[in-house]
Amino acid sequence: MPRRELIDSATTPDGEPLTLTVEGAEHVVRVRGEVLMGSRQGGSERAMAELALPAGGAARAPRVLVGGLGIGFTLRAVLDRAGPAARVDVVELFDAVVRWNRGPLARFAGRALDDPRVHVHVGDLLDHLAGAAGAYDAILLDVDNGPEAFTVAANARLYAPQGLALLHDALRERGVAVVWSAFPSRAFQRRLQAAGLDARSVSTRARAEVGKGARHWLFVAEKGRIG
Repeated sequence: MPRRELIDSATTPDGEPLTLTVEGAEHVVRVRGEVLMGSRQGGSERAMAELALPAGGAARAPRVLVGGLGIGFTLRAVLDRAGPAARVDVVELFDAVVRWNRGPLARFAGRALDDPRVHVHVGDLLDHLAGAAGAYDAILLDVDNGPEAFTVAANARLYAPQGLALLHDALRERGVAVVWSAFPSRAFQRRLQAAGLDARSVSTRARAEVGKGARHWLFVAEKGRIG
């Protein structure tokens, strides 16, 4: 087991430790001592952008929401696909994660937060969605380990019917939401469908580019044409 070196720490709203460590060649973020993300595995996060932003979308000026900054892999993939006229809002609950992405984690995503298309909002994702009706062409959510394994207890609201209704309403016509999960959940897929979204799940790998690593699931939900 590689030696674990603490770089920085913070506390979640539930009073649990949030830590950034270096373990061998990898930077790791943990909550309650459990791995939340690592710098060597970003394949499934990049796959989220491929599902949410179709090829050729760079010619448009999409507005995209990234919920959960992580190590910046999803944000970097969005920026690479969205084109120069895009606006990308990032909502991150933990100020420490934003600070780490401007510091020790910045190189892993090519200093994505320095891109002028990026607008960072530190706060609760549901509060942001509540004020964003019809705002987004694409929403990519990676705020927990899945719809039943929460970083903080309050995040359960996001995956409940009321939260999914806000997600639906924040999408524009034909908008797409992609939700990251460490495990499959037919129940969550049914909840997406009950919220009025055409939903399916896609399996991918943590290191998708080489077909290795843990298997992850991406829930893809499209908002149909209004009327």
